[in-house]
Amino acid sequence: MTDKRLGKIITRIEDSFGEKRKALKHQPDLMDVLIATKLSQNTTDKTSYIAFNNLKNDFKNWEEVMNSSLGKIRKSIKVCGMANTKSADIKEMLNAVYKKSGKLSLNHLNKMSDDEVFDELTQYKGFGKKTVSCVLAFGMGRDVFPVDTHIHRILNRIGIINTRTPDETFEISKEIIPDKHKASFHTNLIRFGRNVCRAINPKCFDCIIKDLCGFKPKIMSETKQTSKENNFIILENI
Repeated sequence: MTDKRLGKIITRIEDSFGEKRKALKHQPDLMDVLIATKLSQNTTDKTSYIAFNNLKNDFKNWEEVMNSSLGKIRKSIKVCGMANTKSADIKEMLNAVYKKSGKLSLNHLNKMSDDEVFDELTQYKGFGKKTVSCVLAFGMGRDVFPVDTHIHRILNRIGIINTRTPDETFEISKEIIPDKHKASFHTNLIRFGRNVCRAINPKCFDCIIKDLCGFKPKIMSETKQTSKENNFIILENI
């Protein structure tokens, strides 16, 4: 894909589903961003946001979460699914951070390079590249493009890349997507994927990049659509 074609795709999706990236008005608490991203794995942003707020309401602080039983944590986050795994990973991560520094703060990450942040956070079980990328992009304002299975699917379907795994997509995207668009293109692609370029029955007939898209079996006949627009992004609301 040429830089010119990619630029047109970024611009059109941005015009329809988002705004150009703005500087962070305030830096959110990095532990909040890390845990919110963890909760969003394999579920919707709306249900993970409910689970995040449950944690904030049910516990005074993250130290109380760390010292709580897994059962109580599970109860707070069960709405977002995979509560057993998520509660165990969160509790284990909190204990590891506290053991290392004597406090539950990730502010020291601000002095680190992107690679150092990856090395620091991916050592914790259940916290992978996508999760750490979200902390960098949405918690720290860094020029990082998070890739999950949905972003991986869309970029391959469009023909921007040709990769087998989200990790491969992440590595290639670092090089081809302009820094100034990395965070905003991520959230705009999520909205684009939810509302138009859906995994099943994509709305090719209503797509603003259909002339630039490499997807061959385009669905150009309009079918009944019952779903409402879903534009809520949890990391824009932490």
